[in-house]
Amino acid sequence: MSTREQFQRWRYNFIPDHLIGEILSKRWADNAIPFLAMVVTVIGFGTAIPGFFKPNSLVESTRQLGEFSIVVTGLTVVMLAGGIDLSVSSIFALAAFAAVSGLFILDLPVWACLLAAVGVGAICGAINGYLIGYMRLRAFLTTLVTLVIGRAIYDILIVNFAAQVQQSDITSEVWDFIGDGKILGFSVSIITAVVIAIVAHIALTRSRPGWHILAVGGSRRSAHNSGIKVRQTVFMSYVISGMCAGLAGFLIACRLSGAGPGTGLNLEILAITAAVVGGNSLGGGRGSVAKAIMGAIIVLVMNNGLIRLGYGTGTNQMVLGLMLAVAVTIDIRWLKNRHKVLNEVYVTPIYHKMGETLSALPGDASPYALNNRISKTEYIGLGELEGPEDVILDRDDHLYCGTRHGEIVRFFAPDYKRSEIFAHIGGFPLGLAFDRQGNLLTCVGAMGLYGVSPKGEVTQLSAETDRTYTSIVDDARLRDPNDLDVGPDGKIYFTDSTTRYDAHDWAIDSIEGRPTGRLLVYDPATGKTRTLLDKYRYANGVCMAHDGKSLFFAESWACRVHRYWIEGPKAGTAECVIKDMPGYPDNINRASDGNYWMAWLGMRTPSFDLALRHPGFRKRMSRRLPQDEWLFPNINTGGVVKFSGDGTIVETLGDMTGQSHPMVTSMREHKGYLYVGGILNNRIGRLKLDGADTAWTGPTSYWGKRS
Repeated sequence: MSTREQFQRWRYNFIPDHLIGEILSKRWADNAIPFLAMVVTVIGFGTAIPGFFKPNSLVESTRQLGEFSIVVTGLTVVMLAGGIDLSVSSIFALAAFAAVSGLFILDLPVWACLLAAVGVGAICGAINGYLIGYMRLRAFLTTLVTLVIGRAIYDILIVNFAAQVQQSDITSEVWDFIGDGKILGFSVSIITAVVIAIVAHIALTRSRPGWHILAVGGSRRSAHNSGIKVRQTVFMSYVISGMCAGLAGFLIACRLSGAGPGTGLNLEILAITAAVVGGNSLGGGRGSVAKAIMGAIIVLVMNNGLIRLGYGTGTNQMVLGLMLAVAVTIDIRWLKNRHKVLNEVYVTPIYHKMGETLSALPGDASPYALNNRISKTEYIGLGELEGPEDVILDRDDHLYCGTRHGEIVRFFAPDYKRSEIFAHIGGFPLGLAFDRQGNLLTCVGAMGLYGVSPKGEVTQLSAETDRTYTSIVDDARLRDPNDLDVGPDGKIYFTDSTTRYDAHDWAIDSIEGRPTGRLLVYDPATGKTRTLLDKYRYANGVCMAHDGKSLFFAESWACRVHRYWIEGPKAGTAECVIKDMPGYPDNINRASDGNYWMAWLGMRTPSFDLALRHPGFRKRMSRRLPQDEWLFPNINTGGVVKFSGDGTIVETLGDMTGQSHPMVTSMREHKGYLYVGGILNNRIGRLKLDGADTAWTGPTSYWGKRS
């Protein structure tokens, strides 16, 4: 290996560029920026302000945070529904006045004051909701008008009744406790805010009304077409916002035991800034309560911090305006360009040098030399099928295959001219296998492991495995389950080809070349799936050895076959038995003579082998060219290979004409015939095997003769 290649190997294989794309693809990535901003803000002002982290100071700050975050939570609900509520400050102030006047003027019990405050908020929210939701008025102008009117009403009330509130001698221990008391060291307002935030989060993410809010915010027309009551949903979002503002107004009334001209002044600016800075979209449909809380912390700490550092109101307003402008810009630009950014950074090829291989050219002395033996097969289901990736036969000689339309088709013996849809899976059935009870098992791309009873009843067996906690990608989910086989004890061994891409993105996985494939096992006794081996370059075909003590599995992009030991002194380990093949291996199945059949889905080419040693070239190619112009593995010519248990190549079959089976993804031997499938074919091939055992079948080989 040259110095240049050594550097490329070090640069592309050991510097984890792919982590950037994996992080940006996660939903929680949107929370990373506001979270970091929150941490920096708290640490920065905490360091700059003496006594910032003292218990008394923190308790007082959390009281304000509790009130403020409740308002922001309510406003976030409106924003998620695609609206805006500028009137939260006037609702907040009116609710605070309702609470203090209820106690100090009307001498009502505290619970009645709470109801009065929340009721005022609900009424104001209902007015906004009716005008915007049912009358279809514009949210910005409508809430601006209600802000002005509400503030005017509040100012009139303060002028006429503030003196009575201040001169009242009415007291209440419950009122004082809500305003100044603590529960387990936490203020009542912060506890209330946490409860409201949890309830709102659960409602938005786990309830039908919450999903409706997000759907309406994402697209009102689509929500309406899907049967969601859009007007009612918008109306309720404003009622919720009004009630949250009313509850926050009650809490500040308890804390201050009064209300003045400055109550709630400019609160709408603070609340909107907090919601947007936290990462909630002004366009609706995208955001969360957690983001709202982070934004509330950032804005409140910054606002109070600037005041405590001696900066005036003008500075505060300027900082808030700049924060809002930056947040809106980032939101709009990120929403528009997120997929472009992901396309630029997600695909990160690595360096890989393929080993020298023997020739597969027809007529060569190589054991891999192809021929035209499968070019003249009989056709089964010609024109009736689309993508029979794997084929299998049962004890009654009936033939089964999956199709791209999500169905498993059964052809009836003996002539296979009559067929039926045996089962509808929904996804693309790939590998197939029968268990001892006659259930047909299948790997379904992007869906998992499924079983089909002899009566055609479909059951999901597994959709996930154990999670690797050091992985950013959620590798618990089965993204590309490919092929499978069943052990003597009923355990199902299968491959998941890649944890980074779905089945239809196999070309991208081949270009990237990262070893993310794995071998897994599903235990029907426990219903659990666990990972046995990982770090393989597109793990593929699986076949249980004839003795049932080990299995073979293919590593497609590395052109290798491995043997995994289930029993014996090597149990739990794997060894490579075939390497540096000229073709890309796919499914593997038993042969009647004690050997094994292996499909080649395509053949190696010097150009792609060379490209694997130049990850920078592949990286530029994936960014600058459309996908249909990429250089990726040749899948136009394949074949079938027979090998022994020690990896010796016994026989090779091919189709150099490219008309019958140019690409082979599976083959099954059954009663002297070889049945050939291909994921790009529209038929199944049937080839008479010279000298093969005409009584041998797969089910008998695995489970013995029928009892």
